[in-house]
Amino acid sequence: MSLFFRTFAVSTNAMNKSIDNIIVVGDRVLVKPYNAEERTKSGLYLPAGYRDKEVVQSGYILKCGPGYPLPNMEEGESWNRSNSDARYIPLQVQPGDLALFLQKNAVEIKYAGEKYYVVPQSAILLVERDEF
Repeated sequence: MSLFFRTFAVSTNAMNKSIDNIIVVGDRVLVKPYNAEERTKSGLYLPAGYRDKEVVQSGYILKCGPGYPLPNMEEGESWNRSNSDARYIPLQVQPGDLALFLQKNAVEIKYAGEKYYVVPQSAILLVERDEF
């Protein structure tokens, strides 16, 4: 079974930019991969790239999108659009959470020399949060 990895690199102009310039849209989150131990419990070193092929990945959520958009249910004709702001159902996850997510649904990007994942909330299996 081969895994298909989608990787997108951002132009060299992004090298001068910070992560604050990224805006996440919809129900997606920006995740910084968690670099776990490079050794097994018995002390064997794992080869480079071994963790990238695992089905479930983990990482810290850096940014979240606004959520799921709600349709505009105002009275009136459908062609006569009002200028009301969009409304969203917020996401359950928050920046700072440690997330376990499915690798096959994530899109790997490289921004300013760092590796990140863009993950839809539906691909996140669970989160660990310090506060409740």
